[in-house]
Amino acid sequence: MQNRFSDKLGRVVLSSAVFLALSSIAMHPAHAQTFNVIYTFTGGADGGTPFATPILYNGYVYGTTYAGGAYGNGTIYALNFKTKKETVLHSFAGGPSDGAAPIAGLVQDPSGNFYGAAYKGGAYNFGAIFKLTTTGTYSLLHSFAGPPNEGLGPSGTPVFDSGGDLFGTTYQGGNTRGYGTTWEISRTGVYTTGHSFPSDGALPRAGLRLESGQFWGTTYGGSSRSFGGTVYLLGSQTPLYNFTGGADGGQPGAPVIGDGHGNLYGTTEGGGSGRFGSGNGVIFKVNITTGQETVLHTFTGADGAVPLAGLTWDTAGNLYGTTSMGGAYGNGTVFKLDSLGNLTTIYSFTGGADGGNPNAGVLVDNAGNIWGAAASGGASGYCT
Repeated sequence: MQNRFSDKLGRVVLSSAVFLALSSIAMHPAHAQTFNVIYTFTGGADGGTPFATPILYNGYVYGTTYAGGAYGNGTIYALNFKTKKETVLHSFAGGPSDGAAPIAGLVQDPSGNFYGAAYKGGAYNFGAIFKLTTTGTYSLLHSFAGPPNEGLGPSGTPVFDSGGDLFGTTYQGGNTRGYGTTWEISRTGVYTTGHSFPSDGALPRAGLRLESGQFWGTTYGGSSRSFGGTVYLLGSQTPLYNFTGGADGGQPGAPVIGDGHGNLYGTTEGGGSGRFGSGNGVIFKVNITTGQETVLHTFTGADGAVPLAGLTWDTAGNLYGTTSMGGAYGNGTVFKLDSLGNLTTIYSFTGGADGGNPNAGVLVDNAGNIWGAAASGGASGYCT
């Protein structure tokens, strides 16, 4: 039996040596689906436990690991997916001059520079915002100071607005109630704490998403009217939607994604059964004009359970994602939801050499390949 514990975000991690796999699933419409392990993290100097969805750029896969590296505080890595060679671009050393334990992924500016947020580290060990240039120069942009003026524990991937300013969230901190914040760093490097929750929700695990010229997000906890979490519009004091934790889902920990037609799509970790606090999670749609929520799929466990990550589109309008648990072996799945609402389990992780328990979502490239990262397992074996 695997020995597990939950970190401050409640995410499942292994409590001793961690073996991880970065996986690619090639989809060929006329042929059988194939699964390939591109790289297995050792949990040592090369990093371990990738929680965030990687990005593809110029022939490489880039991402962060929560653990491992030269100081055991996580890494920024680059993986050549042709040669399968991994390079550590930065090992997080922790505070006061560096971040630590990044849960969030990376985002790029138009020049190709990477930006991200570390959950811990910085001058106060409350997390930090960082930049990595195309030439490999790393810099700490801001250390979160915590309440009452700033947040702490950024866990969602940041995002740029159309003007080049960087926006994100913190899971906790802010005002005296400490239910999280939004933040902004301008192009000139000026940091501003934006909104302090909980009038429109509490505990935003996910980052923001720009849709129809506005920022949308989710909170893991609810507003004063509900405890099942929310979908919110940044700048509005009223949630777009309050989850009940029942059949409509509950506790969304991932960002939403838009369709360009006034709808947002996402996942919830729980709910779906009709009672608060139970269920395997759902895939949902919310109309940004009416606030009406539609459950597109309720996970049963056999087809996956506890989706921790958000969704992504392919060019045909199908949605893809992962579940951290459930499936044929109980170690999570990769799934596809077509435009008619039919869910297909593309792959069930065994928890062995192929990896398991993906916390991250997936990407679909122009060739139809699906890329993702699994948070446990790998070629080195099990942690028992």
